[in-house]
Amino acid sequence: MAGKKKTNVATKKGANAAKESKAAKAAAQPKKLSALDAAARVLGESSQAMNCQEMIAAMAAKGYWTSPGGKTPSATLYSSILRELKTKGGEARFRKTERGKFARA
Repeated sequence: MAGKKKTNVATKKGANAAKESKAAKAAAQPKKLSALDAAARVLGESSQAMNCQEMIAAMAAKGYWTSPGGKTPSATLYSSILRELKTKGGEARFRKTERGKFARA
């Protein structure tokens, strides 16, 4: 039975080392931004209001976010921004400047 305990201890040590390795890799890589966070960042860096298609293009060009293969990422972003405006009200990161265009609040 003593042999089994040693095996279990060795297995646990190996599992802990694997977890630590994953944690080190995660710490080395910057956290991936969501489309909404990337849009807020792009608008913060821009001096003008943008529509969602322009934001998607700017986010991809700067490497902040790329669509994982969706057919209408600009429509999804538009919906997300409107949802944030509705739920957060005055604390939202965005403001609507004109029809279809947003700026950083």
